[in-house]
Amino acid sequence: MVQSIIPFEEAKPDAWSQERAKLLQDKIKDFGLKIEGTYLEPIIGQLYDELERAGIAFKPKVYLADEWACPDGVPVIGIPFYLADARLARIEDEMMDGVEAQTEQEILSYLRHEAGHAFCYAHKLFETEPWRALFGDMSLPYNEDYKPQPFSRNFVRHIPGWYAQKHPDEDFAESFAVWLTPDSNWREAYRDWACYTKLAYVDSIVKQLGRTAPTVSGEDYDFASEELVYSVGDHYARTRPELGRLPAELDHELKYVFRHRTKLGGESVRAAAFLSRHRRQIIGRVAYWTGLYDVTVRSLILHLIERADKLELTLPAPDTDRALIDFVAFASTLCMNRLYKGQFVFNQERRA
Repeated sequence: MVQSIIPFEEAKPDAWSQERAKLLQDKIKDFGLKIEGTYLEPIIGQLYDELERAGIAFKPKVYLADEWACPDGVPVIGIPFYLADARLARIEDEMMDGVEAQTEQEILSYLRHEAGHAFCYAHKLFETEPWRALFGDMSLPYNEDYKPQPFSRNFVRHIPGWYAQKHPDEDFAESFAVWLTPDSNWREAYRDWACYTKLAYVDSIVKQLGRTAPTVSGEDYDFASEELVYSVGDHYARTRPELGRLPAELDHELKYVFRHRTKLGGESVRAAAFLSRHRRQIIGRVAYWTGLYDVTVRSLILHLIERADKLELTLPAPDTDRALIDFVAFASTLCMNRLYKGQFVFNQERRA
């Protein structure tokens, strides 16, 4: 198992809760966060080494932002601020049930993706006909609730959730990331896929433009406009979603998942506590395989945990494996409804 490289420090619950409350009130800009001198610096250095070995002279500047980002049309890379401070990373972990990209390899994976955006913007590839013919119209609406076609071979797979299908901009960035990854073996791995032509395009355009000066360098980008002037608490007030709300009829399905089967006996387990222990893995796996925005999946799962608690559902301890499989299948079905029908539950018919 890959361990996180973020040094989450052990603290007594009371001591941490007090420190956490103070941290939430502090403005992010006042933490004096920086990349230099942290574990992020050599990881960014590795990205630059990979770009150099791949024949790309341009090395996009990297700064701390509120999320992984590459501002529209500007070839600079934003890394989430909380990755630069173990305490803030712990708050992110608690608030969002996990930290998006926290191991060295995960961070590199996201950096390669953002480097794809940066290379595209630096040379304005999205304005050229060959790029549009392969990836599509850059001006298309950008929607978090995109509807992926799971297992489509028209797109590469890099960031979880069929992310290349989200938008032409993401399609190129994902293709670039796969092409850049040293051990991706893309020529063999994608040889029979329709998206192979996209990877071949990346390979060709880098050979053509990799050593040329970029049309847009990002040197004059106003990083002051990205200053995180609000508090940590305000950040989560904006980014942490409210619990998803579902029809009461689904209580019946929850009761089925956590039903007491005969002849099992033994100790009973509270369903809410059981789900809470596994919620991170559930959220991650359901988001990965359905492609639904992970924030939306999290909202759904937390709502179902809340309902299980209100209903005081329990199950026999010997039945937990079956219940977990049932619950993941149930949640995945709701998420596919959300993706392709616009809501978790639809066509609710009632008797007159």
